[in-house]
Amino acid sequence: MKGVSDKDAQNNKKIKGDKNNFKKPLQVLHLSKKDTISKKEEVVDGHQNSTKEVKADISAVKPKIIETTIDEVKGSYSHNINFENISYKELDKPLILQDEDEDFIIERKLDEFDFDESAFLEALNENEPIGATGETIKGKVIALESDGLYIDIGGKAPGFMPKKECGLGVITNFKEKFTIGLEMEVLVIKEQNADGMVTVSARALILRQSWEKVASSAKNGELIQVTINGFNRGGLTCDVDGLRGFIPRSQLENGQDYQSLVSKNLKVAFLEVNPETRKLVLSEKKALLVSKFADLKLGQLIEGEILAIKPYGFFVDLGGASGLLHQSSITNGSIRNLREIFVEGEVIKALITEIDLERGRIGLNTALLENTPGELIIDKEKVMIEASERSLKTKSLFDKKDLEK
Repeated sequence: MKGVSDKDAQNNKKIKGDKNNFKKPLQVLHLSKKDTISKKEEVVDGHQNSTKEVKADISAVKPKIIETTIDEVKGSYSHNINFENISYKELDKPLILQDEDEDFIIERKLDEFDFDESAFLEALNENEPIGATGETIKGKVIALESDGLYIDIGGKAPGFMPKKECGLGVITNFKEKFTIGLEMEVLVIKEQNADGMVTVSARALILRQSWEKVASSAKNGELIQVTINGFNRGGLTCDVDGLRGFIPRSQLENGQDYQSLVSKNLKVAFLEVNPETRKLVLSEKKALLVSKFADLKLGQLIEGEILAIKPYGFFVDLGGASGLLHQSSITNGSIRNLREIFVEGEVIKALITEIDLERGRIGLNTALLENTPGELIIDKEKVMIEASERSLKTKSLFDKKDLEK
């Protein structure tokens, strides 16, 4: 075999590649090479220099190329490794597979999870905001501050009650009245902020309960005793369970010298109760009227004078109170003109069929006294004379109404 030098051997190396200049697959080389020795021996013998060049046989063995594709190399690993754009120096470093785990996404099915619906709903309830505006909550005082106090209401944050919302009027003994651990009921006046804290009020709850109380009293026609604490051009002012009440001059029994009634007690009835507009109007005159109503009962036969005639009926004086005899309750016959039945100043007898204490209204009826339809038009005197006896026949009707109530 022809000998070649190291330099020539390097120049003679050829790397196979396709004509389209695609990247070559990774090659694993197995090299076998005999050492090349080139020596020059110089023999110096006395005055004569003799140079001998000893050439050693050099055999160059062509490298054996084992072609292996990148896909085959990738298959030897359990992880997908990207070999593109990686230098030989980087390939020479130890392979770390830990970073490659980030590229893997493990899909799990719903059945593989331990899902507890009841626990999920319970977690939702625990994180549900506590304290909607207008809600009543019970809690305990846990801390006092100069501007208010904190109440544990069972939420993720305590409720805060400003000092002015702790009660009606000015509170002088603040620390004595609100001790740590005191249980109290409050009203939420502002929903929770970013920290989960709500603003609560004891004052607002007291006022709400007061409005509910006076509304119930007005509906039942109850009378109350008030103390006059002031006056203005229109009438008198008073306090009703922490609410400001107003008595117009026209609703006073004696409205001439009304300023002299300050600090005095009056019995009044409710004329208007409106929590939305905070309007509470009272009347002394209506209280006197309602007092008379207390002696009246459904089915009772009364005697009174015709005060006025209206297109819809008659107003009858009942001794300080007035009752309405509506045209539909006069007779079971046909009426052409109301004045054909009764006239102003005439005294009549009638049955009480309605008592509305809230509106101060008394409903009357004469048709129930008739034995035949239209009898009152034909023989009014006979009906009035026998009214007491005839009223006994109607007693069972009103007893039935009382049972239905």
